[in-house]
Amino acid sequence: EEYETFKRHPSYGRDILLPIEFLRPVIPGVYLHHERWDGRGYPLGIGGEEIPMMARIIAIADTYDAMTSDRAYRRAVCHEVTISEIEHCAGSQFDPRVAATFIEQIEIIRPKWQALGIPVPE
Repeated sequence: EEYETFKRHPSYGRDILLPIEFLRPVIPGVYLHHERWDGRGYPLGIGGEEIPMMARIIAIADTYDAMTSDRAYRRAVCHEVTISEIEHCAGSQFDPRVAATFIEQIEIIRPKWQALGIPVPE
């Protein structure tokens, strides 16, 4: 029951953004970022190329942020473990091409941010 309630948050995000004209282009990403590449996600249960690219990108970014951030119920997971999980879920939860691109690009940008003193997940 609690999980079913939780699964409503993409709809809430969509409804919050709908009246804000300049944010309407991001609504598909917000609304569909919990869809899965294998079609087992929510709220619509679509998969593969049916999922808008923006939602596929947000799904991985959201996962990375969620895993590498402290939560009330657990400590942050390190960068390497998070990347390993994204690799493991490529092709089931995540678009494998988007996952590969995310991993490639984050490995390029992390050292640059560190050199600039921008905090990055350890």
